Formats: sequence, C-alpha cells, structure tokens
Amino acid sequence: MNMHIDRPSLTIRLCGPRGFCAGVDRAIQIVVLALKRYGAPVYVRHEIVHNRYVVEGLEAKGAIFVEELDEIPVEHRQQPVVFSAHGVPKSVPEDAETRNLFYLDATCPLVSKVHKQAMRHERLGRHVILIGHAGHPEVVGTMGQLPPGTVSLVETIEDAENYQPLDPDNLGFVTQTTLSVDDTAGVIAKLQERFPNLTAPSADSICYATTNRQEAVKQAAPGCDLFIVVGAPNSSNSKRLVEVALRAGATRSMLVQRASEIDWDYVGEIGTLGISAGASAPEVIVDEIIEAFRTRFDARVELAITTEENEHFLVNRELRDVELTRDDMAWVNG
Repeated sequence: MNMHIDRPSLTIRLCGPRGFCAGVDRAIQIVVLALKRYGAPVYVRHEIVHNRYVVEGLEAKGAIFVEELDEIPVEHRQQPVVFSAHGVPKSVPEDAETRNLFYLDATCPLVSKVHKQAMRHERLGRHVILIGHAGHPEVVGTMGQLPPGTVSLVETIEDAENYQPLDPDNLGFVTQTTLSVDDTAGVIAKLQERFPNLTAPSADSICYATTNRQEAVKQAAPGCDLFIVVGAPNSSNSKRLVEVALRAGATRSMLVQRASEIDWDYVGEIGTLGISAGASAPEVIVDEIIEAFRTRFDARVELAITTEENEHFLVNRELRDVELTRDDMAWVNG
C-alpha cells in the first residue's frame, strides 16, 4: 500500500546562484588546507564565515575559534591563526606580528578591494563615508584600515539626511559588500543630493555574489507562498535575501539555519516554495531542507537560474601546493 498517496504536491523553485561565494569557499579552504599542512590546532580569529554548521565542522577537524589573539596559548604560537573572510582592522596583523604569530589572512579579495578604495579616498584628502551596519565585522575591519576620525558610518536614508560633515566638498563613499543593492541606492541618492561633489568608489563595492543572489531571488519570489533563505541570523547577506524575497512578491519569507528548526505548522499548506541560500550557507543544508519537504510533500524541484558564476579566488601562497580533494570539502558541498 502506498503511504505517500495523500502528500500534497509542491513546486520548489531552487534559486541559482545560491550558497557559497568564491570568498567564503576560499576562506573555508584556507582553514582546511592549513589543518592538512600544519596539523591541529589551527586558530581562527572570529567566525571564519557567518555559519554555525561551518564553524562546528571546522572545530571537529581541529580548528579553535578565538575572539582575540591574546587567547592563543604561548605553546601554540607556531601554529597558524587565520583571519576571517570579513576582514580585520590594521591593528590585528600588527598585533599578530608583535606576538610573533604566524597568520594566514582569509579576507575576501572583494572586501580587500573596498579597503583599498576607502584608503584611496583618504589618501586623496576625502573624508570617507562607509554605508554599512554598525558592529558588523566587515564594517569594523573597513573602518580599521583608516586613522581614527577619518570615516563616518551611515546606515540608513535617515542617517544620510542628518549627516553633518566638516567639509561637504571633500567626501568619498564605499559600501559594505553584502548589503542590498536597492537599499544602498536610496542612501547613495540621498547623499548625492545633499553633497553634489561626493566621490563614488572607482568600482562598485557590493560584491558580484550579493548582487547575483538577490537577482535570482527577485526573479523567483513572485507567486511563492513561502520563501526560505538558508543562512544564519548574523549573516548580513542572508537577511537581505529574506527582505528581497518579500519585496519581490513572496507571501512569506523566513531565514532557516537547519531543517530541524522548520516550524511545519507555520509552513502550513503551500503550493510553491522558493529556496535560496546566503553566501556562507553550505549546499549540504540546502539538500537537507529539500529532503525535509520531500518527506511531507510530493515535491518537484524547478531550477530558477539567472546567471552562472565561475569566480575562483586562489588561497594563500603558503597553501597552494597542498592538495584539496572533493572529500576534504564534502561535509559542506555534499
């Protein structure tokens, strides 16, 4: 007798691109390769990327996460410490050098690019406006590239309305890489209206992966009864995807870390489900969530792909000759 006869049918629109971007992929690879080359423990300052599953998976392999460098015991000073993909203030590598620590910087190259753009504004005598979220590690890192007092953080259109610079004619802006394109457009427009001489960065700060994931969600969201974004509550780009899905026409949208936390009563009776994943969310968890829906629904997966990504960022020179196999990354990539 077929037990599944009464499962309601469900169309799952699976967005692409989704999940790991090149910067996150590289950062995780750096920790995995460092463990292969130098053995455990490998220290990591802050969460390497904003994802609990990734952090716990690396801990299981021998990584030790610390908030600050003074937590590394003297007897482990020869072991590598990895700086997270979000970037660090200049004071951190300086501190590492003072302590004679061996560090590997896993800052995403696109974040480093924003650092360089901010430094260029400052070098050319402009006061830097950073559009971003207070306290986010990427914002802390970008502000920490420049001397104190040379950067002002603007979070909202209201902030842009109220901002009072010392010299309104010498301003340059950069943005956090993981914001929503639509939100920053409003803030930038307000700043440009108030300060006609405001200089934009030489290249767009919002990274390709943020833009691509948002674009795919925008296309897939209309007509979805529910839109699930796989990601962590402290992941800026994942939270933006939830907002983008709602604005683009999904009836409801939610952020989910693992299948086990889905409230099935809240899901209720749905006919069309959208799924995407933030840039630090492993594909393994996307699979796990699709499986959870398959056990309750007669589900058909449609791919909603807007573009192909083939960016690849090289790992640090010290690690390039260590072999990385599929098995090394299967715990996140499936």
